[in-house]
Amino acid sequence: MTKMISLEEARELVLSRVTPLEAETVDLLDAAGRVAAADLKSDIDVSPFAHAAMDGYAVRRCDLAGATAESPITLEVIDEVPAGGVFEGTPQAGQCVRIMTGAALPGCFDAVVKYEIVSMVEGDGKPGGRVAFSAQPKERDNVREAGEEARAGEIVVNKGEAITTAGVGFLAGCGVLRVSVYRKPRVAIIPIGSELVPPSENPGPGHIRNSNSYALAACAKAAGCEADMFDIVPDDEAALEAAVREAAATHDFVVTSGGASNGDFDFIKPVVERAGELLMTTVNMRPGKAQTFGIVDGTPVFGLPGNPAAAYMGFELIIRAGLLKMQGRTAFEHPTIVAKLTCDKKKKDPRRLFMRATLSHGESGELLVTPAKNQSSGLFGPIQKTNCMAVLPEGAQDAHAGDEIACVLLDVAEGTVI
Repeated sequence: MTKMISLEEARELVLSRVTPLEAETVDLLDAAGRVAAADLKSDIDVSPFAHAAMDGYAVRRCDLAGATAESPITLEVIDEVPAGGVFEGTPQAGQCVRIMTGAALPGCFDAVVKYEIVSMVEGDGKPGGRVAFSAQPKERDNVREAGEEARAGEIVVNKGEAITTAGVGFLAGCGVLRVSVYRKPRVAIIPIGSELVPPSENPGPGHIRNSNSYALAACAKAAGCEADMFDIVPDDEAALEAAVREAAATHDFVVTSGGASNGDFDFIKPVVERAGELLMTTVNMRPGKAQTFGIVDGTPVFGLPGNPAAAYMGFELIIRAGLLKMQGRTAFEHPTIVAKLTCDKKKKDPRRLFMRATLSHGESGELLVTPAKNQSSGLFGPIQKTNCMAVLPEGAQDAHAGDEIACVLLDVAEGTVI
């Protein structure tokens, strides 16, 4: 029998047996949330020209030397340059050009003065009028330089970097419309249990609806994967082995739920051991002690418990890390914060306890955490209605109101700085 290991050991074990998948090329819009599998370069300088950072007047600083509020200097407005337009004239001393945000800055000018601090002397500030300036601007004031964001040929997104929604816009400006990214893992979800019926059916005596498959498939999709839900497998060892072998041959990762303990009808452990390599059977956590992990035909297979909360915790805290690594990610742990417990909690089980709980702010702004009243591992509802997992460490020591405890934020992306 494989010994019980810690959560950290379980996660590292899974991570040690998976590698990033091969690359595929996708349209830029489909690259959001994916990890670049190659360096991405800009084909031009971004921006390709110096341009005005705001609406105002393009000026030569030398024309405004000595300007003050008491002694402003007046310039003639000779043209107006909208975004997309170009000024091709040659200004004389004492002349300026009205310019719009994003418009190319004529090379003969070296600063832009924003519209709001310029006074109208003659006309409405447009060509033919005269405007007054009360100070000399700094050199290149309110100018965005050519190549400020990227230079032609420069790497703008590195291999291994996750592409954000803003990154999609950045790459579009750099002319990158097809992107090499790591392929999404295909995850097979196999529900085990003769008591299960599809959610479309009203369960009869002794039966329950198969809710785990939907939750685990949703977890897989939230982790960036493609998920396929297999048909319910009854408590039959031969049928389970056939389903696992089929899934392992067609998918990148196999997840089963149910049949992970030591009962007479719990078969995932012997199936993995016979069909491949059994690496793990129990983890020192609650809920989620009975967790099976191994390799079948080169494919990772993970057997989760049948209890919904236990299955959910195993996926989020262990399986998810492996799936992220397969997509080229490098951060694998959800962020943790510390909050004050609002009530006493007795702890008799020595395993690390993950309590479904809610974070809130107290009257003085301190962070508080309140465990849900019902901590049954057989329920999804308390997870839906809470926003963190409050953690009590290994050992049988009770916790008391006012104690500071760690809280795992499962809805916050790995690597986020809190």
